[in-house]
This record gives sequence, C-alpha cells and structure tokens, in this order.
Amino acid sequence: MIGSFDFFGREISSYMLCALAGIMVTGVFAFIKAKKNNLNEVMMTFMLMFSVIGVLIGGHLLFAVTNLDKLWLFGKVKSFGDFIAVVSVIFGGQVFYGGLFGGIGAALLFAKITRLEDFSGYTDIMAAGVPLFHVFGRIGCFLGGCCYGIESDFGFTTHNALISSANGVNRFPVQLFEAGFCLLITAFILRLSRCEKLKGRLFYIYLFTYAIGRFILEFFRGDSYRGFLLGLSTSQIISVVIIISVTVYFFIARKSKTT
Repeated sequence: MIGSFDFFGREISSYMLCALAGIMVTGVFAFIKAKKNNLNEVMMTFMLMFSVIGVLIGGHLLFAVTNLDKLWLFGKVKSFGDFIAVVSVIFGGQVFYGGLFGGIGAALLFAKITRLEDFSGYTDIMAAGVPLFHVFGRIGCFLGGCCYGIESDFGFTTHNALISSANGVNRFPVQLFEAGFCLLITAFILRLSRCEKLKGRLFYIYLFTYAIGRFILEFFRGDSYRGFLLGLSTSQIISVVIIISVTVYFFIARKSKTT
C-alpha cells in the first residue's frame, strides 16, 4: 500500500490526503445543496467546519476507550517524552463512530449558539454528505493499510502498511467495500431527498442504513484492537444501539401521527 509518499522532501500521509479531499468534496457538495434548498450556504459551511473539530475530538476519545487496557502504561511514565509517547498510543487513532457522534454534538452546539433555523434541513444535506466523506476516508484506510480485513484468498497483500500486523498476508479489502457501501448510501439518501414526507428525517435513515452495513462488515475486519464485548466489536455494539434507537424513534413518530 501507499501509506505515505515524498513530496518536495516532505512525507505526506495518504490517509490525510484522502481525508482532506473528502472534506473539500463534502464541503462543496453541502454548499451547493444548501443554496439549492434555499438554506444559508455560509452557515452550512461554518457548521461543517465546527463539526470537523467535533469529529477529531470524538474519534480520538472513542479510540482511547477501546484502549483502556493500556492505561497501565501511564505508570511507566518518567519524563514528558514518555507521557507524549503513551498519549499517542492511547489517543493516537480514530474510531469512526466516535468522530460521527463528536461531529453531531458539535453541529448541535453550533445550531444552538447561532440559533440556526431549519436545522433539520441542514442535517438532511449532511445525511448524504457524511457517507460521501466516509468514501474518501475508507480509501485512505486502504492506502494506509489500517482498518484491514481478515485473511482471505480474495484481496490484496500489503507490504508497507502503517500497522505491521497487516503486512505480508493476503487480506479481504473491507475498506474498499465500505467505501462502495457509503457511496451507495449517498446515492440512496439523495434519492430519498425528493420525498417530501421524509424531510427532516434523512439523517436518521442514514444512521440506520450505515449501522446495518457496518455491523455486517465488521465480521470481515481483521484488526482486533478495537475492543470486543460478548463476541461483538465496539462498532457492532454501537451499531445495534443505533438500529434499536432509530427504530424506536420512527415507531414513536408514526404512532404520534396516528393519534
């Protein structure tokens, strides 16, 4: 894989480059959609920028939660350099669901601070924008060799992955399958956005759809450092909670309409 490359003497991370491309494409998409939907495209852009901060914080925090078993490393800290090294181990990665919830929290905070009107109109746009960004993120994972798949006859053998355990073994390209799945979700949400009855609820549909796909795709993941409980990964447990929560939401919403 191409975890990084040299650009005028500087090492550039392939994942970071893909993430930046995803942010730019998603930003342009959201700006155009907001303008088309008669929403404030400038506020849409600022909300996205605010959400990116939440994504970074939330992603690192949930990664730390999956690494609680490494807290004992703080007991071996003898210098500031040791402290930084331990923090980089425990908080150094990103977990998508943590970033997702962090971004949602940041968007809600932004909407409250700015007293943003028609907040659901903006979230409908992000229902397609989030999986669009995720497409680029997972391609970055594939290039970097992280979030790798199980050993499989079908797939790719990596040699320069950032995570050494991913190298030298033919693995199922689960990152590319998830990227394709997210692209399908984007198209699906855009299709549903034409339905007036679903306005204001598209983000819930995105959460529900992605959670089902993520639950299944987790069985094809080969990395085991994400934390497991009752035979399920952290992301699978979160997916189950999302599926149940969204189902309950739509049940209550439907019942309230019939009464």
